Amino acid sequence: MPHHKRAELLEAATAFCTSFAQKASTDEILQHFSSSPSPEDEVLAFEHGHPSLAPFLGRPFRGLDGVRSYFSLVASLLDYEDMRFGEYVVDAAEGRVTARGAARFTWRATGESWDEVFVYVLAFDADRKVRRYEIWADSGAAYLASKGKLREVEAEAEGRA
Repeated sequence: MPHHKRAELLEAATAFCTSFAQKASTDEILQHFSSSPSPEDEVLAFEHGHPSLAPFLGRPFRGLDGVRSYFSLVASLLDYEDMRFGEYVVDAAEGRVTARGAARFTWRATGESWDEVFVYVLAFDADRKVRRYEIWADSGAAYLASKGKLREVEAEAEGRA
């Protein structure tokens, strides 16, 4: 594993997260990813969750073309606003940064929105380019919003409170 300086990793992670928060183009975001031909540096995007809940969950998107497909798929289904990041945790020995983010997401087809806190884990190559992009988010809210049921479930929960 390459050893990185903490500040360099934090800078790379912050630049990636900022480009995403500012809704940079897919091409701009992909500039943060590794283009190394080494199999150990093959890029991967993986959003954790059961694959039946949303088409971008629980399946690996490999290589730059796969990551591009992931971003295109997510953009076709979701919109977001007020994305912000904080609480970065840097593991310089492993070349990894964890970032906590928050945003308001909207499922395009139904118009249902929810506020969400999510976590990115970014693993970097020796050039401080992202080689592994993992996301943990609220797959339950995404699923309910995709079915047009989120508001109904929220109202039921408020009635029980």
